[in-house]
Amino acid sequence: MHVPDGFINAPVSAVAGVVAAGAVAVSLRGARRELDERTAPLAGLVAAFVFAVQMLNFPVAAGTSGHLLGGALAAILVGPWTGVLCIAVVLLMQGVLFADGGLTALGVNITVMGVVTVVTAYALFRGLVLVLPRTRRSVAIASFAAALVSVPAAAAAFTLIYAVGGTTDVPVGKVLTAMVGVHVLIGVGEAAITMLTVGAVVAVRPDLVYGARGLTAPLKLRVDGELVDAEPATAPVSAGSSGNGSPKKLWIGGVVTALVLAGFVSFYASASPDGLEKVAADQGIDARADAYEHATADSPLADYGVKDVTDARLSGGLAGVIGVGATLAVGTGAFWIVRRRRTHAAPEAA
Repeated sequence: MHVPDGFINAPVSAVAGVVAAGAVAVSLRGARRELDERTAPLAGLVAAFVFAVQMLNFPVAAGTSGHLLGGALAAILVGPWTGVLCIAVVLLMQGVLFADGGLTALGVNITVMGVVTVVTAYALFRGLVLVLPRTRRSVAIASFAAALVSVPAAAAAFTLIYAVGGTTDVPVGKVLTAMVGVHVLIGVGEAAITMLTVGAVVAVRPDLVYGARGLTAPLKLRVDGELVDAEPATAPVSAGSSGNGSPKKLWIGGVVTALVLAGFVSFYASASPDGLEKVAADQGIDARADAYEHATADSPLADYGVKDVTDARLSGGLAGVIGVGATLAVGTGAFWIVRRRRTHAAPEAA
C-alpha cells in the first residue's frame, strides 16, 4: 500500500500533503488528551512494532503478498489521535531511511494508510464494543472486524485519489475492483495480527488498551475456567519493578519482539509484490513510475538492506534492527514532547 512517486500527479499529491499535514496537526492536539505516563512509552513502542511487522509480507494469492497497515492496531492500543501519529512516524522513517514509499507521495500515504485506516477502524471498533458483551473476547472480536474493514477502506481511498490524480489512463472501475479484491484478503491477515496483539496486551494489562477503556462493565478474564472481573489499574509501577503486569516489562517484551521480527523473521517474509504493486503492474498504473527516482534511493539503508554488507540475511536483519531502533527513538521522543506540552498546558488552563 506504500504509494511510490509517479502514481499520483503533483497537484493532487500536494493537496494530499496539505490534508495529511492538517490531520497530523489536529492529531497532535488530540494526542495530548490521550497520552499520559503509561501510554506515552507504549505509543513509541506501537510505532516500532508496526514498523517491524510491516516488514513481514505474507502470501495472500498467487504471486501476491500483503503486510500490516497498522492503523487499527495503533488506534485501539493508544487511541485514534495518537494512532494517526504512530503511522505517520512509521511512514516518515520508511520513506526517508529506506526509500519505501515516495516522498512526494508521503501525504497520500499518511492519508490512506494513517487517517483512513484509523478513522474507519476505530469508529467500527467503538460501535462494536458498545453493543457486544463487555468481555475480553468481545474486544478481540471488535479488533478483528475493525482491522479487516480498514484495509479495503484504504484501498478504496487510494482508488479515489487515483481517479482524481492518477498519472495513467486506466479505467477506475477496474482499479477499484482489483484493489479492493486483493486487499480484502490482506485484511484477513491484518485482522488476525491485530486481534492477537490486542488480545495479548489485554491479557496482561487491560488498562493499557485505550480502546477498552470507558466500558460500562469491567473486562472479564478467564481464570481457572471461570470469568472474573479484570483488576483495575493501580498506581504506576516503579522503575525497578519486575512484576508480570509491569508496564516496564511489557515495554521491554514488546521491544524485544519487534527486534526479533524485524531482525530475524523478516528474512523469511514473502518476496512477492504486495497488493498495490501487483495491481499497479497488472493494470498499468505504474507505467510512468520508472521516470521518478526516489529522493533517498542512495540511502545506506535503501530497500531494507545495509550498504556494503554482502550477506543478504545479515544486511536485511541489520536494516530491520536499525529501523526499529530509529522508529522507537523518534516516536518515543515525539510522544514525550507531546505529553510534556499537555502537562505544561494543564496549569495554564487551571
